[in-house]
Amino acid sequence: MLGQIWPAQHPKIYAELRRLADDGLIEVDSEGPRRRTAYRITGSGVAEIRQWLAEGDVDHTMRLQPLLRSLFFWLMDPEDLDRHLRRKIEFYTGMAELYTAYAERKDRGEFGTAPPVQSMRVTIEAGVRLSQALADWARWVSEHRPPAGQPTMD
Repeated sequence: MLGQIWPAQHPKIYAELRRLADDGLIEVDSEGPRRRTAYRITGSGVAEIRQWLAEGDVDHTMRLQPLLRSLFFWLMDPEDLDRHLRRKIEFYTGMAELYTAYAERKDRGEFGTAPPVQSMRVTIEAGVRLSQALADWARWVSEHRPPAGQPTMD
């Protein structure tokens, strides 16, 4: 699930974890087989997060590649666009179902009741709603497709 929320690649994650540890915001909690390392947040890390939550500017920029691609749907062959949209509908419907299943498990108490777990439920609900909205958008596009065209080479 984390990959859907924070799509950083493994080398970037490890570099970020090293930076956070070097800055004293996290520390190694335990080390296991195959160099598996668990971290815990430090008091300084908690203070940093609290300050970020209370005072930090929020970047509201939406960077969704499917929306960027939609600007160019008019360049697609109609059959290719239909296939593309069917895949998007299936993908986002599946993601909404996956997040809904997580939410139901959370609501049954499978992950516990600690405050971080309770907060996770809020994030999962965002995943449900965003995925549902994107599936609905793809359905709408399939009903209101832009006409195909050719780029001009002026």
